[in-house]
Amino acid sequence: MHITQTGLSAVSEALAFALDERRTCLSDREWRFRLRGYGYDIRHTARGRMLTQVTSGRDLGLIDG
Repeated sequence: MHITQTGLSAVSEALAFALDERRTCLSDREWRFRLRGYGYDIRHTARGRMLTQVTSGRDLGLIDG
């Protein structure tokens, strides 16, 4: 899992990291591939795209604000 010391909560930091990664990727497919390398995934739900942890399946938060 990608965590650095910024003063944000781990969940807020993971969401910010995922959005930063999206800005550098050319496609959603590349973005999901890169996130899986860091232990995250994007799951589509009725509420929107949810960032989840691959290892536990835990939902971290909505990517679509």
